[in-house]
Amino acid sequence: MTLAPYIHAIGRGPGRARHLTTTEVEDAMRLILSGQADPHAIGALLMLMRYRGETPDEIVGFARGLRATLPPLPQADLDWPTYAAGRTRGLPWFLLAARLVALSGQRVLLHGWNTHQSDEADVRSALPLAGIALARSVSEAARLLDRDNITYLPLEHVAPRALDLLRLREVLGLRSCINTLCRMMNPALAPAAVQGVFHPPYLGLQQAAGAALGQRNLCILKGGGGEFERNPSKPVTLFRLTDGVPQETSLPPLIHEAQRLSDLPYPPQALWDLWTGALQDRFATSIVLGTAQAAFLALGQSTDAATLWANRSQPRAA
Repeated sequence: MTLAPYIHAIGRGPGRARHLTTTEVEDAMRLILSGQADPHAIGALLMLMRYRGETPDEIVGFARGLRATLPPLPQADLDWPTYAAGRTRGLPWFLLAARLVALSGQRVLLHGWNTHQSDEADVRSALPLAGIALARSVSEAARLLDRDNITYLPLEHVAPRALDLLRLREVLGLRSCINTLCRMMNPALAPAAVQGVFHPPYLGLQQAAGAALGQRNLCILKGGGGEFERNPSKPVTLFRLTDGVPQETSLPPLIHEAQRLSDLPYPPQALWDLWTGALQDRFATSIVLGTAQAAFLALGQSTDAATLWANRSQPRAA
């Protein structure tokens, strides 16, 4: 078994190369995950796909191949992937938005792996400051979802081979379609999902791939550093699936003073302080509320994020 036929198909040259079919990519992913594929061939395939630009069919094939290897996961209402590099983002305020959604009674599964980050932007170290517990196994994720309605499950504990592929970025120096795959895999098959992208062309790509994968409800936005995190000082277009039907929803700015997410000059402790009320910052609060409201749209819920925020309780230290 070899990846050579797929590399040949996609890399033959102008006028002769073609994109791979869903079936071909699914087969390639099974071969890669089995450990039988040559490492050089894996790198060649991923870089050729990056050069040509991945298609929805290719992402669907990768997702199906990966999902076939995943362990059974606990039931979740909302899938929330977090795989961005974070170099253009400040603190991960979106964690407070996810916590707010969980307070409404929705079971939120965060999963991810983050690298190339500053200490301030690191997601895992910020989890306790948002009152979100990190699960070190699938069984612990189930327990934490039952207890808190939210947990963060690191990629290495649900799909370690996918992490190996993701970390090829350190060798190749470039992102690959594995970054898109991790956002799309929805390991618990939650009926609703949110996704952030950094590059606008991926909005439509991931929307189309989600529809082909049978994702019923989905909300994608161009977010801070590529995370699902809204800048409240800018208008935003949400690329959605509602009961499987593609649509776009344009929202106006929540505040009118232009500001970047990375402009907030706070240490990580500010996450805890904002939740508890020790910190009052209109822009940071608007990030949380705007992001949470977009997540409620994905869930098909009419919950008002501002009302929920006003009645929140302090998070426990995770």
